Amino acid sequence: MTQNTYIPRPEPSEQDGCIILIGMAGCGKSTIGAALARHMNWAHMDSDHLIEAHYGTTLQQVADSMDKETFLDVESAVCRRINVRRTVISTGGSVVYRAAGMAHLKSLGPVVYLQVDLPVILERISRNPDRGLAIAPGQTVEDLYNERIALYETYADITVPCTTAGVQECVTAISRLLTELR
Repeated sequence: MTQNTYIPRPEPSEQDGCIILIGMAGCGKSTIGAALARHMNWAHMDSDHLIEAHYGTTLQQVADSMDKETFLDVESAVCRRINVRRTVISTGGSVVYRAAGMAHLKSLGPVVYLQVDLPVILERISRNPDRGLAIAPGQTVEDLYNERIALYETYADITVPCTTAGVQECVTAISRLLTELR
């Protein structure tokens, strides 16, 4: 095959969509996303990693280098550029603040909200200070959690309770609910 050979992309089928995971930082989107992708023999993409790769630094350093609104615009722009199939996409927790980004993600496939109770979120976030929270000055994680719940529920096609469930239990629940959705 020569360097300039064009390989046509087949027309998409219903089975070629993506699965988009949303939820608070610390809910398990990256961990569950990777496990779900392995389970389905699909690729896994983490939008936070795309932002880190673009800026060449940690997500928290990116978030700290700009105001919250600018960061949300960057996150949305990155998500709107995603054009893949058969991929589990783990998003940043704040992706739900921009309708254009969410509309694009929903066009790629079903959106799954990984719901985890606040005390568990607080404990998990405390273990990783470089997590990259898009939080306004003076705002607490509890404020953020309460603010985002309605957005997660609005955009979700499926909600999976993950507070006490293990990774494999979440993967099984997502697979079952997606089958029922189709």
